[in-house]
Amino acid sequence: MSTQFEQLFRLNTLTFHALGDTARQDIILLLDQHKRLSVNEIADKSPLSRPAVSHHLKILRDAGIVSIEKEGTKRYYFLTIEDRIDLLKQLIAEVEEHCIE
Repeated sequence: MSTQFEQLFRLNTLTFHALGDTARQDIILLLDQHKRLSVNEIADKSPLSRPAVSHHLKILRDAGIVSIEKEGTKRYYFLTIEDRIDLLKQLIAEVEEHCIE
């Protein structure tokens, strides 16, 4: 196994973790649909409590899937998944090269 292959797996660990939860998947889908939402707006549109939404947003933020835009005292979340998708594509290419005969 090449070092690059191993590094790509490690770089995608947070993404795998973040995408592996249906609540976070639902938040991603909401943000895709509405482009930008506050924690309260996400909580209003989902069965999750505000603290649960905040918890999931932190995981998504740590993985680089969402970012925050501050507007006065409000914080709005929006998708920034492009870099993560590029890393996943690189990993898929390595898997195809090394794991598929």
